[in-house]
Amino acid sequence: MKKTYDVVIVGGGHNGLTAASYLARTGRSVAVLERLDHVGGAAISAEAFDGVDAHLSRYSYLVSLLPQRIIDDLGLEIRLVRRRYSSYTPVPGAPEKGLLVDNHDPKATATSFAGIGEASDASGFETFYGKTARFAQKLWPSVTEPLLTRSQARELVGDDELWNAFIERPLSDVIEADLDGDIARGVALTDALIGTFVSAESESLDQNRCFLYHVIGGGTGDWDVPIGGMGAVSGELARVAREAGAEIITSAEVTAIRGGAPGGTSEVDVVLDGEDHTLEAGWVLANVSPWVLGQLTGNALPDSVRPEGAQIKVNLLITRLPKLADETVTPEQAFGGTFHINESYTQLAAGYAAGAAGEIPSPLPCEIYCHSLSDPSILSTDLREAGYQTLTVFGLHVPHALLTRDNNDEMRATLVAAVLASLNSVLAEPIEDCLATDGNGNPCVEGKTTIDLEDALNMTGGNIFHGLLSWPWLEDDADLSTPAARWGVGTDHPRILMCGSGAQRGGAVSGIGGHNAAMALLEADA
Repeated sequence: MKKTYDVVIVGGGHNGLTAASYLARTGRSVAVLERLDHVGGAAISAEAFDGVDAHLSRYSYLVSLLPQRIIDDLGLEIRLVRRRYSSYTPVPGAPEKGLLVDNHDPKATATSFAGIGEASDASGFETFYGKTARFAQKLWPSVTEPLLTRSQARELVGDDELWNAFIERPLSDVIEADLDGDIARGVALTDALIGTFVSAESESLDQNRCFLYHVIGGGTGDWDVPIGGMGAVSGELARVAREAGAEIITSAEVTAIRGGAPGGTSEVDVVLDGEDHTLEAGWVLANVSPWVLGQLTGNALPDSVRPEGAQIKVNLLITRLPKLADETVTPEQAFGGTFHINESYTQLAAGYAAGAAGEIPSPLPCEIYCHSLSDPSILSTDLREAGYQTLTVFGLHVPHALLTRDNNDEMRATLVAAVLASLNSVLAEPIEDCLATDGNGNPCVEGKTTIDLEDALNMTGGNIFHGLLSWPWLEDDADLSTPAARWGVGTDHPRILMCGSGAQRGGAVSGIGGHNAAMALLEADA
């Protein structure tokens, strides 16, 4: 006899847990099927190094796009800490100078701009981010509501010049209009490139969409540190889902989804403990990439739209923060925000050109931050007292096409070396002098390529957004006849909804995809 649920959710990442929490609270029977032996997907904490009691946010690492509405609705006990410093950027080739952007002290920031020879950009920075703040304040409340149309979103923003600058024209135009210096322009551009392989001037506007999601979170664009690491976020969502009555089943490999017709039931084939089972469901929510969903439903997408990432993630544990060449800034200040490494505007352009040509950029543009400075709870008492710290590095412009399963181990080592070399180029000492060692005597360095992400998380092509990000609105001629369409979670199957990062407003740790899928289902059932 087949077991039947009102809702089966495929994938136990944070979005799947969000949807499960909302739906189970309505009295529906909900099953969450997770392929791994733990939930959380990319939003997890892990002991990355053998014999070392440090719980690093292994994949995703900061929070901006998780709406307070979801936290309040579900009663999530999550603590987020605002970082004092936004960023620090050593001047490439002259790291004795650097730009420190202080969230609390505009005068100090202006002095820092003058110190790197870009004095005019202090006011330009305020102008540029004043524009993004206006966008954030207007658009952010809409992400947990039915989708606006493009015309409605433009009317909501209420400023055609602002709209055209960030939505209709390549982002390079507004960056170059508001900012003059190579450093200032590079800092602004990085938010358009995290997880997206694109140039600043691309007519595709992929960079604009990525940038928009990076600057609207919470209505401010701030990226906060989750106390306890990312695992604390997913852990809370799992707790709330279970307490609401959702059944969370781990080590559950879904192999096929059938059905999804209006008014009918679907069947989900799943392997549990080596045995094949079939579950029936009134609704199926897919917390997987659209590519994976196509494979599961037998409607494979063409190779031309297969998602691909373009990054290398490196986790480090160090015995102390490294010395800086810039004597005007302390390591605690520099690593307290986002530390930009070889990410000037010209370097980012050169890095993209190298990646597009099938080469590893040299130097590799990277950014790094130290979770443990804001949240030492992820370290054991002994490590904290000894002065240990964690570093999370994100290297840009490393397209998935550079890697194969045959060369992945070699490329991982090469890319990690490139990351460390890039970091060393802006420090006063080699980072290797600061590395901790694990229980086996090995340096505490962990690299994750796009292939590693695909293998570990079933994240197609290692793309952290499950594909290209979409605008957080619909085109004016879009079909709005169904709740799934209005909430941006529709698929080719009326009773199969997209509830993860592949939804219309998915991407990053937000819970928005899960929330909106749940809202569409409830509206359809009303």
